[in-house]
Amino acid sequence: MAPEAEREIRLGHTSAAAPLTSQMLDVGDGHTIYVETSGNPNGVAAVYLHGGPGSGCQPDHRRLFDAKRFHAVLFDQRGAGRSGPKGGREANTLPHLIADMEAIRSTLGIARWLVVGGSWGATLALAYAQAHPDRVSGIVLRATFLGTRAELEAAFLETLPRFYPDLHADFLSLLPEDERAAPLDAYWRRILDPDPAVHGPAARAWGETESILSQIAPKRTRLDPHKAGDTRPMPTTPFMEAHYFVNDCFMRPDQLMADADKLAGIPGIIVQGRYDLLCPPATAHRLSAAWPGTEVRTVDAAGHLLYDPGIRDAVIAAINDVADRSTGSGSRSGPSSH
Repeated sequence: MAPEAEREIRLGHTSAAAPLTSQMLDVGDGHTIYVETSGNPNGVAAVYLHGGPGSGCQPDHRRLFDAKRFHAVLFDQRGAGRSGPKGGREANTLPHLIADMEAIRSTLGIARWLVVGGSWGATLALAYAQAHPDRVSGIVLRATFLGTRAELEAAFLETLPRFYPDLHADFLSLLPEDERAAPLDAYWRRILDPDPAVHGPAARAWGETESILSQIAPKRTRLDPHKAGDTRPMPTTPFMEAHYFVNDCFMRPDQLMADADKLAGIPGIIVQGRYDLLCPPATAHRLSAAWPGTEVRTVDAAGHLLYDPGIRDAVIAAINDVADRSTGSGSRSGPSSH
């Protein structure tokens, strides 16, 4: 789930140190992935997974990792950020993203790494760890999203009308009456329609609604009406989200919970905002109950976003604590065992 990148830019968190290295990695299928590293090349290897799907990494994400302790890897997923083609949805599925992570790890000569992700980044972190548990030294999640339709229906069809009834009315009013019985499908269909007159209003309404749900104290709680000739920037993440959500995030039903036993032995901490309306605490606790040895750390007075009060500090502490629990040398950079 997506609004974080745009908010981080507005918040001005752009003073992080420049990356150690950056490259465009050709992963095939016509896609090139932007990859950067920062921190200590001999430190504990860690990879950061951004949200969305489709948002991209931001400079401040480097600052989650102690530059003296960690060798941090950040990358923009297929179609996101600086990766190309921008917005590309062909050959863009969850298995492709997992394969890209393996290509990055192998290219950088990392044997095992600590995996960190929030929201959609948590989805990808779990899917990657379940596919390649031997490559993961530890996991830190924030705002756990398991990539299920049930979670999306809970957020937009139950939580939205319960907490923001006027916003819910706005959200439905954009759709013709005969499409309001299944609004999620209608929105995704419209967002993926090639006609700008169809996808423009839908993408803006979806992005604005999700952004309001993500904030602990939004400045506005109604949708701006779409106007002809609207010159506001078109949000990018709704298009990638619709592509993934209409395809059930390219997973089996409840796949991440069904395969939770594959996480056994991997240390993990889940950071959870008490009032996260998109990824509520129940999801984090459900996952924790199926993943022995993990810990949920709840941050009060916080919602979905990384920059809600207390969340960023809790993520930084969790990264350090999971690194302490990981086998020392196994998580450090070094020649790949391939």
